[in-house]
Amino acid sequence: MPDLNFQITGVEPAANGLTPLLHFKLQISNSPSTEIIQAVLLNAQIQIQCPQRGYTPAEKEKLVELFGEPERWGQTLRNKLWAHTNATFGTFSGGAEIVLPVSCTFDLNVVATKYFYALGGGDVSLLFLFSGSVFYATPDKRLQVERISWNKECVYRMPVNVWRELMDRHYPNSAWLSLRRDIFERLCAFKRENGIATWEETVERLLRETEIPGSRPNLSNSKLQVPTIQNSEFKTQNSKLPEEVVA
Repeated sequence: MPDLNFQITGVEPAANGLTPLLHFKLQISNSPSTEIIQAVLLNAQIQIQCPQRGYTPAEKEKLVELFGEPERWGQTLRNKLWAHTNATFGTFSGGAEIVLPVSCTFDLNVVATKYFYALGGGDVSLLFLFSGSVFYATPDKRLQVERISWNKECVYRMPVNVWRELMDRHYPNSAWLSLRRDIFERLCAFKRENGIATWEETVERLLRETEIPGSRPNLSNSKLQVPTIQNSEFKTQNSKLPEEVVA
């Protein structure tokens, strides 16, 4: 009966991906090594092990939205589910290396994206939990199938710069922001009625109008008030952001 073991040996951005995609290199070994594996249908759950690294003061400030104030992190800093992925591969004996593709996003409403974006450097501990099915031939040439148990797992420390390189490749010098539709319509009306050419200029205009002379605007305050605009339907109010989406 096969006894498969798994180990992540590296990661890199997909070279020709049309969307942000990371390729994790997965080394598979089987015992006994002489046994012929006909095929493997592999599933993997990937968790971010948030407690397994230290955080700078700047990183802690950015992560308050996810984990609360640092004084409470003893209770709130927990693993976060990042992604599910799968792979299928054919005949081998002894061992094989395959690629696990993981789709990424720059949507800052997604918890995993918020987490990676807040980190200035270093690495992130990732826990891979494997399951699936393995097909193999018995000594009398009969085809058998066995389940891969969830207790098959491995840990890999991914450099944060790999994720940043991937985002820079697909979103150079930019960030992706999702707004509630009614807020977007108000922002679009403001842009149109004031004859503003780009979205960057629109946001800069609003920031300038909320800035106190001689000081910098407090961008850490998520409740940014939008000033009333003449001849439009804008009213000064605080807007609640959508709930987080866990990726």
